[in-house]
This record gives sequence, C-alpha cells and structure tokens, in this order.
Amino acid sequence: MSHSRIIVLGSINMDVVVTAPRHPQLGETVFGDDFHFVPGGKGSNQAVAAKRLGADVMLIGRLGRDAFGTSLQAFLQSEAIDMRSVTSEENVATGTALITVSHTSENTIVVISGANARLTDADVSTIEITQDDIVISQFEVSQKAIYKLFQRARAVGATTILNPAPAVAFIDGLLPLVSFLVLNETELALLTQTPRTDDIDGLLRTARSLQAVSHQSIVITIGARGALYLKDDEAYHIPSPIVEAVDTTGAGDCFVGALAVALSEKKQIDAALAFANCAASISVQRLGAAPSLPKRQELDDLFRQRLDG
Repeated sequence: MSHSRIIVLGSINMDVVVTAPRHPQLGETVFGDDFHFVPGGKGSNQAVAAKRLGADVMLIGRLGRDAFGTSLQAFLQSEAIDMRSVTSEENVATGTALITVSHTSENTIVVISGANARLTDADVSTIEITQDDIVISQFEVSQKAIYKLFQRARAVGATTILNPAPAVAFIDGLLPLVSFLVLNETELALLTQTPRTDDIDGLLRTARSLQAVSHQSIVITIGARGALYLKDDEAYHIPSPIVEAVDTTGAGDCFVGALAVALSEKKQIDAALAFANCAASISVQRLGAAPSLPKRQELDDLFRQRLDG
C-alpha cells in the first residue's frame, strides 16, 4: 500500500448532551431546555475530522453490542471510515459521555468508558502500517495499546501523533515513541505538575521540559490565540483566525485530525499548523463535536483567504 492513511486508535462514545440555564448545586434539581444524542469520543472525533478533510482513515476501537453501538457504527460508516478494526462486544456498554451545558457555555462532563476500556494491545498487533501512514491516539484508551501501536509505527518509520487527553501520567517508554505531542495549556500544566500559565514564553519553557527525544515536536493549542510549536531549537507561534465561538467542544480533536491530514500531504509545519488552526476555528462556530467538523472545501476556502490576506 503506497498511499498514506491516517490510523486512529481511540475512544468511540455517544455524547448525551443536556442544556440547562445553569448547573445544579449538590442535591438540587433544575429543569433543562433540551437534550441531544451526539456521536463523540476523541478517537471518533479525530477520525471523522481527518476523513472530512479528504484523508483515507482507519479507526481502531470497541463498541458495545447495544443501541448506542449500533447508532455509532452506522454514523461512522456513513462517514466512509474504515471500520474493519472496530469490534463490538456483548455484555459491555458502548462508551458514553453525559454532558451538561449551561447558558454561559460552561460544561460538566462525566465519561463512562464502557467498551473503550476493553481495548488491549492485542487489538493493534496485526494492523498493517507503512512509513507513509500517520498514527494517532489519545488517553481515552489503554496506554499499553497505544505503546504497542506506536512501537510498531516507529519501527517502519511512520509518524505518530499523541494527544494526551485526559491528562494522566505517561507509562514508561511511551513518550519517546511520539513524533508530535499535541496538548493544551491545562494538559501541559497537569503533565508537568506546574501552575497553568497563559504566558507564551512560560508555556514554551514548560513544554521543553517534556521533550523526551531530539527532533520530537510539541504543539500547544492555546484556544483563540492559535498554537505554539516547539522542536529542538525552533519555537514559534501560529495565530488563529478571529471568530465568534459558539461551542468549543471537539475543537482540539478537529485540530489534531486536520494536523494529521496536513502532515500526510507533506505540508511544511507552519502551513500544517495554520491549516489545523483554520479547521478548529470553523468547528467552534457550530454546536456539537462531530456535527461541527468542517468539510475540505470550506477549509480550503478559509485557508486560501488567510494566505491571500
């Protein structure tokens, strides 16, 4: 197989999203406005983001054999994602996230991993990987499985992208296998056990302490301000388009998927990051994670406008 694929190992969840005027206090009941079932999970979101931007995408994951699993399977198939490595399991629930969003757009999230927690390194041991492939994962699945997949990817010269979210300590040996570490300011603070800062120089200094091997790239997403890039002696800031954000859910996943597509198309790193910033800036202007992910044409139009501007 000579063309490059994006291989995503990650979580597949059904997001149950409730909107309410405000969050209830302990022991209190409030009346909500509405609720929606929305496809989610970081693995699913990143796979859909990359697919909508034109990549050939394979997803590795687990679903329960239940109503949510059936619905999510149909959704991912409708997005034309390669689902041959997504298995369904009896007697375990599909991953679910219970999300409450207030009128001020603040959210609380409870995730039940369900079938996602059943992924093991055996699930990745037979995946065919070539040096042109981009391999992505996040921390909503087993780090042992990620380690095994990344080890196999690096052995053939493939690029690996890790989004360590939610932020938990790395298992031994995983970080050196990462080509691109993509994380936000909060995750950076948690992983380095340092106070959270918005100062760009401070963020870059902190990120440098995470570099496990030479030539490892670290990307820090800084919300509306764009992204910071760090590799060896290089460090720079790529600003994002200024937009009116409606819902930031899934913006980080959109960024990761778009970055993978740009890298698979051999874009220079500054152009790849600008491309990912543009994708995320489109996604925050719409509600929901998966529904907000842009198609390639609208991203190309915005990206071209930015270059012309």
